[in-house]
Amino acid sequence: MWRVYVPASVANLGSGFDALGLGLSLYLELEGGPAEEDVFLYFGEGEVDSGADSLVHRAWRRAWEDELGQTAPPLFVRVFNPIPLSKGLGSSAAAAVGGAALADLASGGRLGRDGVFRVAAGLEGHPDNAGASTYGGLVAGVIDPPRAVSLAVPGELRVVVAVPERALPTREARAALPETVDRADAVFNLSRAALWPAALAAGRLDLLREAARDRLHQAQRAHLMPGAEAAMALAYRAGALAAFIAGAGPAVAALVEASRAASVGEALSRYADGGQIYVLSISEGYRWKAI
Repeated sequence: MWRVYVPASVANLGSGFDALGLGLSLYLELEGGPAEEDVFLYFGEGEVDSGADSLVHRAWRRAWEDELGQTAPPLFVRVFNPIPLSKGLGSSAAAAVGGAALADLASGGRLGRDGVFRVAAGLEGHPDNAGASTYGGLVAGVIDPPRAVSLAVPGELRVVVAVPERALPTREARAALPETVDRADAVFNLSRAALWPAALAAGRLDLLREAARDRLHQAQRAHLMPGAEAAMALAYRAGALAAFIAGAGPAVAALVEASRAASVGEALSRYADGGQIYVLSISEGYRWKAI
């Protein structure tokens, strides 16, 4: 039996749609290992599919069958989940990484971290959240074939996240996007997505606001999360380095220097509207221990 801790994540970061993600210090905790029959015990946020239909079990089976070429043994798993569901903090990616990580541990490390990422990204259909939960830091990834690279982020930075009570399923948010985009808009986002890792590597935190600018998805989905654009503007006024919709939303996130976290959290509190404000560090990837 093993205990696995998988970080939540925030994806897109404005310009890096389906490509960039940050690991966050809010952890899905799983206890599990091979068993005589599938068992799924869940404690935490919301309600999820249970038993062999759980996302953890699906990732476990895909890891064994697709990556290891073996029939998956039954899995016992107990899940403790503090990550809000359908709010933009990568709860599904964390579950997929957790299931694949348990398969890696049970197989004696035959997948490795890269194999865990391949399984989770394949189930998700995009690499950003899965990469951030696997490797931590700032992750840039592609899906075909699944590849991701992690860049360390300065330790003094925090992510402030405003999570409203209302949920927004990812499929609904994706359905609001157009099938095609203007070439100028594509170039606009490509250049700013490239600016994210370059600015962080060079220590140019003053460039992150520009790096977060987007023309591909945030304005197009704004009607699904009223007040999000105004909340981002308030975060900048309070001193945020970058502000963006967290993944598919409806949460809004801001990257800040630690000294500004309280003021930015206060600025975003109205948008949370009875929900939660998180002040999180940038996490490393998942970790585990035997139990």
